[in-house]
Amino acid sequence: MDKENPELDRLQGAYKAAVEEWIAAIRKEEALASTNHSVAQVDRWEEAYFREEEARTKAKAAKAEYEAGLRSKFFGF
Repeated sequence: MDKENPELDRLQGAYKAAVEEWIAAIRKEEALASTNHSVAQVDRWEEAYFREEEARTKAKAAKAEYEAGLRSKFFGF
């Protein structure tokens, strides 16, 4: 962590947390894909897919914010 750039620390932390959330969502979806698929299980599996997509979108947005912060620090724009 860089004490001179607390905003970059915050952005990096948010990005890392979003990626961890995404990973957890992927693992949940994978676990549901590995079970015997009753109608209820298929519904849970499909729901897990949508949660994974939401987590992926959140991680990508956090990455973009962190990258913008780095560009600002290193290149001034």
